Amino acid sequence: MDATEILSRYDLRLEDLVDSGFELYVGPAKGQELTRLKTKHRELLAKNLKDPNVYLLIAAAAHLDEILKKEKTGVFGSKNDPAALVADELIGMSIAEFIAGKRGLFNYVRYDKAKPGKIADLPPFMDDAVGALVAATMTRLFED
Repeated sequence: MDATEILSRYDLRLEDLVDSGFELYVGPAKGQELTRLKTKHRELLAKNLKDPNVYLLIAAAAHLDEILKKEKTGVFGSKNDPAALVADELIGMSIAEFIAGKRGLFNYVRYDKAKPGKIADLPPFMDDAVGALVAATMTRLFED
């Protein structure tokens, strides 16, 4: 069980997640040190994508995006679902806190607002799930 298969449906590779993570990086690392950090981030992402809890939350996000896509009139009775939608944030918050606690949650808010890299192109639930995965993994990268 690995969530990379789900992410591949959205044309997301592990390298895209690393790129998105480091798009908001503001640290001093350059050259070989930056390469080392990216390698470690990739390893942590791969580990998190194998966790059954993360897998199920990402699978739920994908499923919920499919429901939104199929609903012609909108689940809230209008065509403007995203403005009233908060369940996507709850999935993101769950992933962020599960992986990295309150610090991960704080960092998730940054990534959710900025939507770096391919995260910006994802539907409502997946952008929060992937944003949280990337943000929380970045948080853990600097805690270890």
